[in-house]
Amino acid sequence: MSHAPLTAWITGVGVIAPGLPDWPTARAVLRGEQPWVPAPSVLPAPAILPPAERRRASRVIKLALGIGLEAAAGADVAQLATVFTSSGADGHNCHALCEQLATDDRHISPTRFHNSVHNAPAGYWGIATKSMAPCQVLCAFDGSFGAGLIDALAQVALDQQPTLLLAYDSEYPEPLHATRPVPECAGVALRLEPQASPQALARITAWTTDAPAPPWGHAALEPLRGAIPALRALPLLEALAQGRHGTLCLDHLPGRQLAVRLDAG
Repeated sequence: MSHAPLTAWITGVGVIAPGLPDWPTARAVLRGEQPWVPAPSVLPAPAILPPAERRRASRVIKLALGIGLEAAAGADVAQLATVFTSSGADGHNCHALCEQLATDDRHISPTRFHNSVHNAPAGYWGIATKSMAPCQVLCAFDGSFGAGLIDALAQVALDQQPTLLLAYDSEYPEPLHATRPVPECAGVALRLEPQASPQALARITAWTTDAPAPPWGHAALEPLRGAIPALRALPLLEALAQGRHGTLCLDHLPGRQLAVRLDAG
């Protein structure tokens, strides 16, 4: 069983991951032009936010804004629909709340509280960009990237609405890390358009499939792809970086994968 294919044009990419601070660096690594050097994820200062919100911005909010703004460069961000998708959102904030609730003083910081909701990055994005465009916020555990891509493509196909997909994950400190061992925060953003343009990198078509996803051949980055759900997108980014066209299969849900075809832009 598979749903009807959904199609859009990729016109922008944003990346933040360990050793991959932006899309140009990731593209060079995925092309084999430079080696991947392990390093902590670099989270840009959210200068687009007003000062008060900037002070309150957590790691995952800085991450989401960073990848989104990179992918949306050159576009009117206030007019882009958005799909935010994450397997668990803000691990450090969750840890801090649990620590506070485990003490006798169970008063929670208002900033901690409003940053704890799953749609906090979407709220900060709306404040930063003054966007009134449609916004979806999803969670599908390890299948969150695939769920977000399907949702974003559906908006583009059905509403003819340029849409920004933002997929991101945050690490959890111990003791939660032992149960959910995401090693670092990382994210990928794709700007999707209903029509071809000079900025188009490729046309993307996606559908679900029962076929298993084959092993990915990038030995250095495979541990990150397997450990950080948002980075299930890495084989797709590799094909984009190398200008390869054709069909690939991405890990999605148990027994159900995501087939993606790239055609010339």
